[in-house]
Amino acid sequence: MEVEVKLRLPDSTAHQKLSDVLSPFHLQTHFQENVFFDGTAAELSSKRAVLRLRFYNSDSRCVVSLKAKAVIVDGISRVEEDEEEIDPSLGRACVAEPWRIASVNSSRILKRVKEKFRIGDKGFICMGGFRNVRAVYGWKGLKLELDETQYDFGTCYEIECESADPEGVRKLLEALLTENGINYSYSEVSKFAIFLSGKLP
Repeated sequence: MEVEVKLRLPDSTAHQKLSDVLSPFHLQTHFQENVFFDGTAAELSSKRAVLRLRFYNSDSRCVVSLKAKAVIVDGISRVEEDEEEIDPSLGRACVAEPWRIASVNSSRILKRVKEKFRIGDKGFICMGGFRNVRAVYGWKGLKLELDETQYDFGTCYEIECESADPEGVRKLLEALLTENGINYSYSEVSKFAIFLSGKLP
């Protein structure tokens, strides 16, 4: 189970202001490309599951994720998650020709998806995706991730932090934002849900 605090920032100005505040704690920045898949008969989405390939910094790394039953309440997200790395060239081949996913035997997760969700003979489809710039900070013993998510229809800004104590972390982040005059709101939907809706929240 992945548990994250997710606070939405209203615009690029708030995002830049928070980036400036956190700059002494910057660890690294990732340029991510997220691509999503389903079965041709909506075998995953009908069960509230998501299959994602995430490429880092062009094709230096690729992570396949299976997420299911996501719930976000008051800016705290809980989702069942399983992840593993795969060869980026294999990931790109699956994006170009989604039917290849069904024949991949080197990935535990891709085999699991095919078997658990009973993907039929028509296989997988690529749903498209979005890009994300993620700045990572080490702050007060926490790993903060400041996201600029770029959809075809606009850009969203968000600060995230995975933690076993989400309520405590949420209070720390709210204090940080309030003390620096940065407006925020609780994230109510995932980045994937925004992508599916085709509009900014």
